[in-house]
Amino acid sequence: MNIYQEITKSIQEANYIVITSHKSPDGDSIGSSVALYAFCKRLGKQAIICHPDPAPDFLRWLPATSSIHSMEQEEAIVTEHMRKADLIFCLDYNETSRVGREMQVLLESATAKKIMIDHHLNPADFPDIVLSETSVCSTSQLIYDLIDYSGCIELLDIEIGTAIYLGIMTDTGSFRFPSVQVRTHHILAKLIEIGVKHHEVHENVFDTNTLDRLRLRGYACSEKLEILEANQVAIISLSMEELKRFNHQKGDTEGLVNVALSIQGMRAAVLFTEADGYVKISFRSKGKENPVNVMAADYFQGGGHANASGGRFDGSLENAIKLFKEVVSNYLKPIQ
Repeated sequence: MNIYQEITKSIQEANYIVITSHKSPDGDSIGSSVALYAFCKRLGKQAIICHPDPAPDFLRWLPATSSIHSMEQEEAIVTEHMRKADLIFCLDYNETSRVGREMQVLLESATAKKIMIDHHLNPADFPDIVLSETSVCSTSQLIYDLIDYSGCIELLDIEIGTAIYLGIMTDTGSFRFPSVQVRTHHILAKLIEIGVKHHEVHENVFDTNTLDRLRLRGYACSEKLEILEANQVAIISLSMEELKRFNHQKGDTEGLVNVALSIQGMRAAVLFTEADGYVKISFRSKGKENPVNVMAADYFQGGGHANASGGRFDGSLENAIKLFKEVVSNYLKPIQ
C-alpha cells in the first residue's frame, strides 16, 4: 500500500473529517481544500472545511467556498467541528503556527488522526501521516496525485478539476515558475480534457478587479515603489491608512509583489503591508541563485519556498523596511 492509498483508506474509515489550511488563504489553499472536500464526497464521505480566515472575494466564485467555516467569523462552529473530528487534514502548511494562534490551540489539542499534504520545506512532525513533496509546484497538484495514485482517477470530475486547476495556476504564477514540471502540464491537459474551462478560471481570478483594487495597485506602483539598485530588489510598502483610503478588502494586494518582480533586471521583490500591530511581508525572487526563504526565516518569522516566501514583523512599517534594508545584502549580494 502506497501513501496515497493509505490516505484514501483513512478517508474511507473516518466518520468526521475536517479539512484545514493556513491563514490568509490563497488559490492553492482554497483549491486544494475544495478539491479534497469534493473527493471525500465522491468516496461517500462528508467533509467539513474549517479555515482560519474566510475566502477572499476574488476566489468566492468557486461554489464550494460558501461551505467554508472560518475561525474569524464562526469560532464556536469551528471549535465544535475540530472537537468532533476523527480525521483532520492539514493542507498547504508545514507547521501548526501557520493556522493562527486560536486555531493552533484547537489543532494541537485535537485527538483526531492528522494528515499533512503540503509542498513547503521542513515539515513538522505533528501529523500521523505526512505527504510532503517539496519539488511539486502546489498542494493542489498533490491532491490530483492522491486521486490518481490511489487508483481513484475515475472519480475526477469538473468540480474537483476546476479547484485543482485554480490551485496550480495561482501557485505557479500562471505556470511560469521553475516548480512547474512535465507532470504538471500532463495534469493540466487531463483537467481540460474532462471539461475544466481553463479560460474561465483565469478570468475569474485575474479579470474581476474592482475600481478600488485597481486604483490601490496603481497607487502602489506609482507612489510606493522603491528600487534598491545595488541589490536589484523592488520594494512596495502600504500603510493601514493607505489601505483604508482605497477601501482595501482581503485579496486586493494578491499578486502585487509579482508586479514589482516583473520589472526588468530585478532579482527579488518585497511587499510590506501594515496590519494592526504588525507588518505582513511577501517575498518573491527569480532563479535558484536568489533564494528569499532563508532571510524570511532568519529575520521575519517566516519561510516558504526559495522563490516565494512570507513573513511578519512585530513593529512599525518603517522599522520593518529599515531592518530589511540592513540585512538584504547578506542574502542578495550587491552587484559589483
